[in-house]
Amino acid sequence: MLNRIRVAGTITLMAGALLTASCSSGGGTKAESRTEFNIGWSIYAGWMPWPYAQQAGIVKKWADKYGVKINIVQVNDYVESVNQYTAGKLDGVTVANMDALTIPAAGGKDTTSLIMGDYSNGNDGIVLKGADNLAAIKGQQVYLAELSVSHYLLARALNSIGLQLTDVKTVNTSDADIVSAWASPQATAAVAWNPQLSVMKAQPNAKLVFDSSKIPGEILDLLVVDTATLKANPNLGKALTAIWYETTALMLRQDEQGKAARAAMAKLAGTTPEVFDSQLATTHLYADPKEAVEATSAPALVTTMTRVRDFSFSKGLFGQGAKSADAVGMAFPGGKTLGDPGHVTLRFDESFMKMAADGKL
Repeated sequence: MLNRIRVAGTITLMAGALLTASCSSGGGTKAESRTEFNIGWSIYAGWMPWPYAQQAGIVKKWADKYGVKINIVQVNDYVESVNQYTAGKLDGVTVANMDALTIPAAGGKDTTSLIMGDYSNGNDGIVLKGADNLAAIKGQQVYLAELSVSHYLLARALNSIGLQLTDVKTVNTSDADIVSAWASPQATAAVAWNPQLSVMKAQPNAKLVFDSSKIPGEILDLLVVDTATLKANPNLGKALTAIWYETTALMLRQDEQGKAARAAMAKLAGTTPEVFDSQLATTHLYADPKEAVEATSAPALVTTMTRVRDFSFSKGLFGQGAKSADAVGMAFPGGKTLGDPGHVTLRFDESFMKMAADGKL
């Protein structure tokens, strides 16, 4: 599968238990200066630059410059990669914004978003049978992976036409089963992500009525790192940021070198160059550090994370102890905070990306 399984609900309640055994530093612990770090990734079009950079020697190039060793570690299951990061077995991980909030941050692990990597620009969508407009979804059963970004997308879509989640009935369906469920006659509405979405919308009588390109910049993919580890080891942040921008610049080139890089990434993902390129077409990569800095610093990110945290709290993803959506504090560039300023555990940091934009790496 070429897309991450972005499902928070299955492990949110495990976060506290995982932190008990955590080996890495949380917000209140001073991390030590060290030279070797482990960064986890799972297969998804927007995250394939990381294993390719390791294969191509780009990781070693920048790690050597900054006197560190960086191990880019594949974890076959996305959920498990976030588990391992939350438990302190990884110093950083590739993760969606909603999951960064509801898993490590909600569990008390102080986490920094180091790199704004991409946003879903059509990778996630809503399909209906026998109707070509979103309003027809009212009163229907909607098949989706509950408590995932699909659930969030559905809420945003309904809100755009004056409806609420209570106007539909959701049917919890795993990503592994959603295509077969959609093939059954009783399934007339569903929400999915690629590659399943591309298969589902190609079926007879199926119509795509809403997709993530309608809410640009809301379903985000990040590289996050342990805050205390980053503070004690800023060279880790510099190396990772330089690796990302050199690799993404290469992969987007339209010459033979760019084509070869994308083909290598496709092979690492276990798919064809054609399929990989089709998923990149619905993934907005922040390959330009200046654009990434602007996106991280923009008021729109605070608006997005307000929506994400309100949805997450409403679905119980902050745990039973959370009294309100303010339970988990978030920090943004310019000193802006959202939620409890005394309990900030998710931080959006533009400073390393700005170094890249200013040519200081």
